[in-house]
Amino acid sequence: MKEELTVKELDQVVVRFSGDSGDGMQLAGNIFSTISATVGNDISTFPDYPADIRAPQGSLTGVSGFQVHIGAGKVFTPGDECDVLVAMNAAALKTQYKFAKSTACIIIDTDCFQKSDLEKAAFKTDNPIEEMGIKNDVIAAPISQMVKDCLVDSGMDNKSMLKCRNMFALGLVCWLFNRDLTIAENFLREKFAKKPAIAEANIKVIHAGYDYGHNTHSSVAHTYRIESKTVNPGKYMDITGNKATAYGFIAAAEKAGLKLFLGSYPITPATDVLHELSKHKSLGVVTVQCEDEIAGCASAVGASYAGALAVTSTSGPGICLKSEAMNLAVIMELPLVILDVQRGGPATGLPTKSEQTDLLQVLFGRNGESPMPVLAATSPTDCFEAAFEASKMALEHMTPVVLLTDAFIANGSAAWKLPKLAEYPAINPPFVPAELKGAWTPYQRNGEGVRYWAVPGTEGFTHILGGLEKDNATGAISTNPENHHLMTQLRQQKIDNIQVPDVVVEGDKDDAELLIVGFGGTYGHLHAAMDEMRTAGKKVALAHFKYINPLPKNTAEVMKKYPKVVVAEQNMGQFAGYLRMKVDGFVPYQYNEVKGQPFNVTELVAAFTGILNK
Repeated sequence: MKEELTVKELDQVVVRFSGDSGDGMQLAGNIFSTISATVGNDISTFPDYPADIRAPQGSLTGVSGFQVHIGAGKVFTPGDECDVLVAMNAAALKTQYKFAKSTACIIIDTDCFQKSDLEKAAFKTDNPIEEMGIKNDVIAAPISQMVKDCLVDSGMDNKSMLKCRNMFALGLVCWLFNRDLTIAENFLREKFAKKPAIAEANIKVIHAGYDYGHNTHSSVAHTYRIESKTVNPGKYMDITGNKATAYGFIAAAEKAGLKLFLGSYPITPATDVLHELSKHKSLGVVTVQCEDEIAGCASAVGASYAGALAVTSTSGPGICLKSEAMNLAVIMELPLVILDVQRGGPATGLPTKSEQTDLLQVLFGRNGESPMPVLAATSPTDCFEAAFEASKMALEHMTPVVLLTDAFIANGSAAWKLPKLAEYPAINPPFVPAELKGAWTPYQRNGEGVRYWAVPGTEGFTHILGGLEKDNATGAISTNPENHHLMTQLRQQKIDNIQVPDVVVEGDKDDAELLIVGFGGTYGHLHAAMDEMRTAGKKVALAHFKYINPLPKNTAEVMKKYPKVVVAEQNMGQFAGYLRMKVDGFVPYQYNEVKGQPFNVTELVAAFTGILNK
């Protein structure tokens, strides 16, 4: 035991919690993130769930991870490698050590490194530290036994006591970073409000972990402190992308003066949006868990026809099934928001992993000429803004709108400053004016080419909509060739007329030798890569797209301004191909990865530097 410990002040640190699927690593990571966000640190998180959710206990395929990057200033990514690795069992150490820096501190539960555990993790010797060549500082503690000793008088059975192991590890990490446990206590009491005995048991264990570190100094020379350097006053919370998306829809409904309806079928990683919205009946939110994806979308189309802000949420496989009902909303010209939280594909693919592979599907994956606006949120906190904007666009332009997020930003979290709703713009749906009573037809449009919205039940505005083509003048079914051509043009023009902000160029926007281009949830990694290259003296800029259809009006100008352009995306080149289609003579370099994992900033910098040097 060391007698003296110094406290080092850091600008940033990355902590990775890892263990078996049932070890509560996500909860431990969430609490540590909440503590950090509450004290004013900027954070970025990456929950890394196993795709094999029901993997055998202690197996290599069943390891669950949660990485959080904490910064005194702005943090863009969860970090490439961690400074502290918590490995609750042998399999976690085996699979997660590759994410640790050579200088990282490693915390292990020695009780889960027994012979059977080592065999499950495919270790060949009884000394995994030596076998893996680990030279790092290792805090090796019999965590399981200490938890059982701590809770011996609790009346809990052995299995229940061991479920608290994660809190011991969290307490140890809180000691390492000089974190106040009060926030953790409040979090646990709120989470287990209906089970106060469970809450108090976890609180007791988190204090035991903290005290263990404090009393033994745990073989480390320093503890650490991360003080916020930029203070932007306001109320903050740690929020996931999915929760922020749900709040964005609620805010939009309030601004529009409409009820919010969500028709959804549970699907990883979008289900949390359904869970969150179902909690807010008091705000006029109606949620329906449907029997399948088709019903989820069809019910939302019906709710839209009835005059609600209608939303349906899903992931890539669900989009395949919803496409017919989405097309119905296109031809009926009804407002609808389709949330696609992208995951690895094709087919069932990688349910718990993240990709950007649905782009072309949401742009073109329907029969006929079926134009639809597409937005892509750029971060967990931007999910709120994107959900609000998608709703506003759908309601004011009478069109279905696709909102793309992805598993990385949907499950990831960041410190979010609570917005003032009064500062957000009004949402004004084009309700049919009363003076048109008796003379209105279903496809009559306002000056911007947008179909008027007549809510059923409004006297004098009885009408029928459906999936067959309608006559522009009368609203009756029509197969007239000239009318179909006209209606196709009108539906396209309506989307083309939507005003979206210009794409902003960051970095060396005036004289960059390389422009990095991306869209959606890769923003943080691409921005971090640009920053690193600029620090090294390279002339680099970033143009990141949130609005995909319609594209910003300055897209072609920006794409042609720089000597070299690289489009980086987590697919095989879908956005690059789309830009080629939209910008004459545009031939960019490409950086493509389809690994189900976020980009690695170090790898991005190496690839982009290689392009610069060509």
